Amino acid sequence: MHFVDEAEIFVKAGDGGDGCVSFRREKYVPKGGPDGGDGGDGGDVIIKADANLATLLDLVSQKQYFAGDGEGGKSRKRGGADGSDIVIKVPPGTIIRDTDSGLVLKDLNAPGAAVVVARHGRGGKGNARFADSVNQTPRHCEEGRPGRSRNLRLELKLIAEVGLIGAPNAGKSTLLSHISAAHPRIAPYPFTTLQPQLGVVDTDGFRRFVVADLPGLIEGAHEGKGLGDEFLKHIERTKVLVHVVDMAPADGSNPVEVYGSIRAELEMYGGKPAERPEVIAGNKTDLPEAEENIKKFQLETGINPVPISAVTGAGLRKLVSEILNLFQDGA
Repeated sequence: MHFVDEAEIFVKAGDGGDGCVSFRREKYVPKGGPDGGDGGDGGDVIIKADANLATLLDLVSQKQYFAGDGEGGKSRKRGGADGSDIVIKVPPGTIIRDTDSGLVLKDLNAPGAAVVVARHGRGGKGNARFADSVNQTPRHCEEGRPGRSRNLRLELKLIAEVGLIGAPNAGKSTLLSHISAAHPRIAPYPFTTLQPQLGVVDTDGFRRFVVADLPGLIEGAHEGKGLGDEFLKHIERTKVLVHVVDMAPADGSNPVEVYGSIRAELEMYGGKPAERPEVIAGNKTDLPEAEENIKKFQLETGINPVPISAVTGAGLRKLVSEILNLFQDGA
C-alpha cells in the first residue's frame, strides 16, 4: 500500500431546499389558506478518524466531496427531505486545516474523533409560515440557504508512542520485525524504509505500545536531503525515541559522529522531537568490532547504550524494559 500523508480536498455542504408557495384547493373548502411547506436542510460534511486506515491515499484519487441538498417544500405543509451528510474517513492523527485561512479546524488524534468541516444550509420557509392576521394569503416563501464550501489541507502525523530513528541501514526495520508483529522491508542497502512502518509491542506486564520505524535520517535531512525530512514530523507525537546506532558500520564510519549528526538534525528541525526522552540502542553486537565501538561510544559521549543485536535478538528484552521505564517516569 502506498503511504500518503498529505492531501488537499474541496468540500461542499448541501444547500437548503426552497420553501413552497401553495394554497389549499379542496372541495367544500370555500377559502383555502396557504399551505406551502418548508424546504429541507442540506447535509453536513464530516471528517472522521477511522482506526482501520493508515494513509490518506483515497483522498488523492478523490479530491471533491459534496453533501446532499435539501428538497424543496411541498403543498399541504409538507416539508422537504433533508440532504444526506457525507462522512470522509481518515486515519487517526490527521490534522485538518483550512487552506485559505491557515486555521487548524481539528486534530483527529484518536480513533472515532470527528468534526463537521462544512455546515449545511438551512431550508427556506414555506408561505404557510408567513400567514398572519394582516396578510392571510402570503404569496412568497424563503429560498434555501447555501451550504458552506471549503478548501482543506489534511496532514497525517502518525500516532506512535515510540519512534525508531537512526541512520540508513542502522537496523531499525530488523529491530521492529523482532519486537513486534510488523513485517517491514529489510535489505542490506540504505533507504530500505521508504515509508513509516508501525508495529505493536506486547510486554510481559500486559503493557502494549505502538512503535514507528521511520526512514533513515542523513545530514541535511531538515533541509530536504534524503528521505527522512518528509517523515520527521511523525516523530512529533511520540513519547520516547529509540536511537538505533550501528556499532559495526560496514563503511568504517564513526558511530559517535553518526549519532551526533542525527541529533543535530533533530535540533535543527525544531519543536519538541529533540526534547523527547531517548534510549540508545547499540546495534549489531553479533559482529566482533561492535564491542570496541560501544566502549568508545561510552567514553566519548558519556552515554551507556543498550547493547543489542536486532538479528539474533540479543538485548531486546533489556531494550523494551528501558522503554517501559521511561513510560513509568512520565514519558
